[in-house]
Amino acid sequence: MKNFLELVRGCLVDIREIMPWDLAERRRENPDIMIVDVREPDEFAAMHIAGSLNVPRGILESACEWDYEETVPDLVQARQREIVVVCRSGYRSVLAANSMLLLGYENVASLQTGLRGWKDFEQPLVDNAERDVDLDDADVYFTPHLRPEQLRPK
Repeated sequence: MKNFLELVRGCLVDIREIMPWDLAERRRENPDIMIVDVREPDEFAAMHIAGSLNVPRGILESACEWDYEETVPDLVQARQREIVVVCRSGYRSVLAANSMLLLGYENVASLQTGLRGWKDFEQPLVDNAERDVDLDDADVYFTPHLRPEQLRPK
């Protein structure tokens, strides 16, 4: 039986990761790049990279195909576009990028370190109203807050 991180590491054999500074450069070089944020809608509403598309991890595969309630036409038609998948820490995005490769996306990568790393590289984030998010507030938001029952038993 694999744990979560082993599952993620297994996907790294097939998918490519890029660092936040690489994404900043790719955005300057390729204005058509698609950034797919696979976090939950409430996470996306709190803060995200401007211009990114929110497709939660739970519906990603059906969002990538025609004829589903979750179908996202821009995403279905993007199989040849450069795509970078992002999440909070860079783990869900690895799994999502792997699924997208299996579904025929040709140029997909995962943002290593996720939006935490993007924020640490001091790149801008916006809220749902497209207002700039203070990076100190983002720092607090991205700090893990585990409840006692979420910790591994001793």
